[in-house]
Amino acid sequence: MKILIATEKPFAPEAVRQMKELVNQAGHELTLLEKYNDKSELINAINNTDAVIIRSDKITGEVLANSRQLKVIVRAGAGYDNVDLSAATDKNIVVMNTPGQNSNAVAELVLGMMVLMARNQYNGTAGTELKGKTIGIHAYGNVGKNVARIAKGFDMNVIAHDPFVSSEIVARDNVKDIEEAVDLYKQAQYVSLHIPANEHTIKSINYDLLKNMPQNAVLINTARKEVIDEEGLMQLMTERPDFKYISDIAPDKKDEFEQKFGNRVFFTPKKMGAQTAEANINAGVAAVNQIINFFEKGDVTFKVN
Repeated sequence: MKILIATEKPFAPEAVRQMKELVNQAGHELTLLEKYNDKSELINAINNTDAVIIRSDKITGEVLANSRQLKVIVRAGAGYDNVDLSAATDKNIVVMNTPGQNSNAVAELVLGMMVLMARNQYNGTAGTELKGKTIGIHAYGNVGKNVARIAKGFDMNVIAHDPFVSSEIVARDNVKDIEEAVDLYKQAQYVSLHIPANEHTIKSINYDLLKNMPQNAVLINTARKEVIDEEGLMQLMTERPDFKYISDIAPDKKDEFEQKFGNRVFFTPKKMGAQTAEANINAGVAAVNQIINFFEKGDVTFKVN
């Protein structure tokens, strides 16, 4: 089988080395398409392959339109909103992600950004400590669980809200389960977002929800920018000079946020959640193993369409 790694933003060299080794051992053929400049390059490459591994690359209906033999797409990472699932399904192409492989990297970034803001971005003034503060985790999946683990190391009070995770699972981690989202926001000085962007969540983090947060509140977003109602957040931050927002996804109104709120906001230059050597290797290797298991065993454990 022909396996393509199509990455406008390439995997680390060590990740590629390990991925190549696994593909060769399984008797398949590997092709690399890295740092491509035009969508036509991706279309041409995909038209002659059986499987493709991507990162943040966009696999649209147009990209898939003329694919003749593609059977499986694996997004090396948790989010998969960069793949047109309907178009893939119409062509009987299986789409998978690699959940959990980047979780610790994202969680460490969350706590790192929290420390940055608690210490006023290290501007020489007195900050505050995380110890004893309450962090609310909005969505208790792989990343949320790792955030809870690390936050407890800071001696923080950890609460979580996730209607899709049982209270027994949350309680098993010595985390308090909060049934209603609004109650999470009422209790937490820090709220860390880990929800996907879909029809139910887009712009759901809005003024009416955020206004419930206590004094000196900090919102942390390592999920998707689309879940934030930027107008509502801007209104709240205008009314409340104590409120801070940090994210590894720059908002659409990034310049306006920075001009209006200065060091009360912080945005990483690019999405940084999975930007560690370990996460890069973990996600790439997992993607290759899933493709091999798909071809050899019909394994679709991580299918998302």
